[in-house]
Amino acid sequence: VPRNDSPAGAMVEILSPRDGDVVASPVKVVFGLQGMAVAPAGDPTPNSGHHHLLVDVAAPDLALPIPKDDQHLHFGQAQTEAEITLAPGQHTLQLLLGDTNHVPHDPPVISAPITIIVE
Repeated sequence: VPRNDSPAGAMVEILSPRDGDVVASPVKVVFGLQGMAVAPAGDPTPNSGHHHLLVDVAAPDLALPIPKDDQHLHFGQAQTEAEITLAPGQHTLQLLLGDTNHVPHDPPVISAPITIIVE
């Protein structure tokens, strides 16, 4: 699968909640992106992409399109935050930027995973 390049230093992060936070559901997740622009799926603008939130799952194969299911949430309208409903307990969240076709960039722009507790 063809992959678009990402610029040196590009990074994505979860701005809120923070690692270790205890939260209530629904959880407001705020996405951060540096060194690239947020663009909707289907927009081929260079050095841009859209967010995918990985919930309670390891990163997928970074050479293939990102799956779309309950654990791989797509934000193809260029959203920079979302409210997600999570059951009580411990959860991991991770952001992965996808290109116009939902394929991770080369190199991938992926955050460190965080762990939160939902009361």
